[in-house]
Amino acid sequence: MSSPAISADSLITLDVGTTDTRAHLYDVVNGRYRYIASGIAQTTIMPPFNDLREGIFHALTQLQDITQRTILSNNGRILIPSQADGSGVDAIAVTLSAGPVIKVVAVGLLEDVSLESARNLATSTYASVNETLSINDRRKQDERIDAILRVRSDLIIIAGGIDGGASRSINELLEAVGAACQLMPKSHSPHILYAGNKEIHENVTKILGPLTNLHFAPNIRPTLRIERIESAQTQLVNIFRQIRAQQLYGLTDVESWAEDRLAPGSSAFGRTIQFLSLANKSRNSVLGIDVGASALTLAATNRNDLLLRVYPELGLASQAENLLASISIGSIARWLPFAISHTQIRDYLFNKASHPGSLPSSAEEMYLDQAITKQIMRTALKTITSKLHGRAAQGHSKLVPPFEPIIISGRAITHAPTLAQSLLMTLDGIQPTGITTLVLDQNNIAASLGAAATYNPLITVQVLESNAFLNLGTIISPVGYAQPGVSILRINTTLQDGTETQLDVKNGTLQVIAVPQRQSATLQLQPLHRFDIGMGSPGRGGTVQVTGGAFGVIIDARGRPLTLPQDAKSRGILMKRWLKTLGN
Repeated sequence: MSSPAISADSLITLDVGTTDTRAHLYDVVNGRYRYIASGIAQTTIMPPFNDLREGIFHALTQLQDITQRTILSNNGRILIPSQADGSGVDAIAVTLSAGPVIKVVAVGLLEDVSLESARNLATSTYASVNETLSINDRRKQDERIDAILRVRSDLIIIAGGIDGGASRSINELLEAVGAACQLMPKSHSPHILYAGNKEIHENVTKILGPLTNLHFAPNIRPTLRIERIESAQTQLVNIFRQIRAQQLYGLTDVESWAEDRLAPGSSAFGRTIQFLSLANKSRNSVLGIDVGASALTLAATNRNDLLLRVYPELGLASQAENLLASISIGSIARWLPFAISHTQIRDYLFNKASHPGSLPSSAEEMYLDQAITKQIMRTALKTITSKLHGRAAQGHSKLVPPFEPIIISGRAITHAPTLAQSLLMTLDGIQPTGITTLVLDQNNIAASLGAAATYNPLITVQVLESNAFLNLGTIISPVGYAQPGVSILRINTTLQDGTETQLDVKNGTLQVIAVPQRQSATLQLQPLHRFDIGMGSPGRGGTVQVTGGAFGVIIDARGRPLTLPQDAKSRGILMKRWLKTLGN
């Protein structure tokens, strides 16, 4: 993704999350855009501040101190544009993940067609689908109306049939929505996004227009087999901004600073993954996972289609009841190197939800945080494995398909006590297959770069080309069946200086090949016992060129899916051995 040298404007992106607010500075250094530094402060949307601007100014003050660049005027205003003396900044862009989960009612004709598309649209942002309506639900009209009223929704998404399709059934659902809106106080009326049969727009306007905030988007299910939600996602971003402006004091001012360059953090993160996909020389798709406090965001793309999913119930600071509805306590306990009661884990989850910005105060709490992080990644990936296989080149149907590269973001991983722990959390949580490069968003700027692209795409392109992201290494994950200790892969490595080494990989092990960072190496790979390394078919090998990362090349032959001992002591011994292998 080569790009020309430039001389252009500076940019600060403001990333307002549930627990942290970050201010990232980008500017031109030696003719190319670079990430300069970040200021971080506590988010201030809750008491005693109740004003997100306070946290932003604290983050900007820290950024100012770090860079020794004057960003704020004497009266506390951001200096825009930059001045001849180097002070100020030329533009602002904002990403936002803070705020309550947006409550959605999804409406569609058929459960597995238009209603499914409405769900998919809703789950591309920080929302939960609390109620659904379709012609299949067999409820009477008054029961449908009551169901809508109980939710007290922020948004109703209507995916009303295919273009040119029948209108009588969708009209019945529209009337239920309209009747519910008539019974709501005007101050609590939801936004409505209609993204269905375009031929009944006039009737939709007649029924719903006088009652609430009505928005239109192109049909997200124009035919039974085709789903197109990209245009509707753009409209959803606008609705998100309007909802958040009502919920978060001070946001209207922030939008004005950014000249309306404000996006949900999830959308911005997805945009960055799309940029990476466009630069990707591999035939495999790109995968990005952002483990946040308010939600886990997953983005996968193969240059064309973006699969974007947001899981508010899987945020590290999510309500414990919601988290436990998605993952079991036992699934967390299986990642721990020590025995602990389910009651203790439950208590820890509820305490963490009450104090979302708290840090682990002991080794046990650190391991608990890491276990939760691993399991929420596993859970999110399992929910869409079949869809991921539709975007990847190949793979076993119940495993994560091959991706190249995989980008991982989020403080829980980037701020682990050691880099080896960051790597092991990612390997355990994602369990990649085949051959991939694992990249750590060490500065937590991936979403920020997506926002930067709305101002100047060159910022995103050139920062992605820089060393702002950390290549952890090439991961080789053989998939197959053999007894532990059996040789399953032979690797001949030729380093850049001509040094050659051989490695016999045994099933059930985690091994490392030392390749100096940023240096190239040639690997000759020969799988045994029909193990699959993602080179076309089981047992097929070949030669690959790799670039050394922080850990060189990692061969994860521990099995897919990864199975851990039931005994806590045995797990602890195994985890200690893996961390030692990675140099912890």
